[in-house]
Amino acid sequence: FRNEITPRNFIFRSREFEQMEVEYFIPPGDDVWPPFHQQWMDDSRNFLKKIGLKEELLGWDVHEGDKLAHYARACTDITFRFPFGTQELMGIAARGNYDLTQHGEGSGKAIEYFDDMTKEKYVPHVIEPSLGVDRLVLALICSAYAEDEVGGEKRNFLRFAPAVAPVKAVILPLLKNKPLLVEQAREIFERLQKRYNVQYDASGAIGRRYRRADEIGVPYCITVDFETIEDDAGVTVRDRDTTEQVRMPIDEIIPYLSQRIDGY
Repeated sequence: FRNEITPRNFIFRSREFEQMEVEYFIPPGDDVWPPFHQQWMDDSRNFLKKIGLKEELLGWDVHEGDKLAHYARACTDITFRFPFGTQELMGIAARGNYDLTQHGEGSGKAIEYFDDMTKEKYVPHVIEPSLGVDRLVLALICSAYAEDEVGGEKRNFLRFAPAVAPVKAVILPLLKNKPLLVEQAREIFERLQKRYNVQYDASGAIGRRYRRADEIGVPYCITVDFETIEDDAGVTVRDRDTTEQVRMPIDEIIPYLSQRIDGY
């Protein structure tokens, strides 16, 4: 990226970026907003941990005094410890009814809600969680980066949660010059491609292909070998994190992946 696009720290801060926000409307009242605000804080942190952010890298930053906007009841940031320092990742603000009041004054039309349960009419208050997509992706990469040793050699890899890994699996024929291996591997690849983003890789030694998949965070490597075509013994599925392999029938591949990627 050129400096005109990203002033510093890779994709943490850029001139153009994706922002996710929710406007969660609630009834007015000083005793109403605190439980909603706390619930959004808890749920947001749990979401971040679920998709793969390391808990020890997460923190809180409570806005107080001059740091708190004049109209806000409360605002708390979820922070993340990036390699270049701790920075805001997500904000959860209790903004009162300031936004709708301003819209109402600007448009000349009252923005009110009639509650059928209480028979009250009021200007709703709002809880606003806000999350930058670009810096979330960067936090995911920082959390996922890992090093270990396999077979006496250092390994660098990305430990993405299967649900957020860009590539869910790679299909590998043991040898690319054996037509039966290639044919079966391509068939599995085309079947999985209908459901997941998967790759096919037949170039180089099998160990090198495992490492390539590890480096981009692919959770599962599916290998078609001679036992697959000669003994109808299924395929081996290698787990990225443990490097352990299990053999299973071809028809069980999708249920196996679905349970680990989709949770069912």
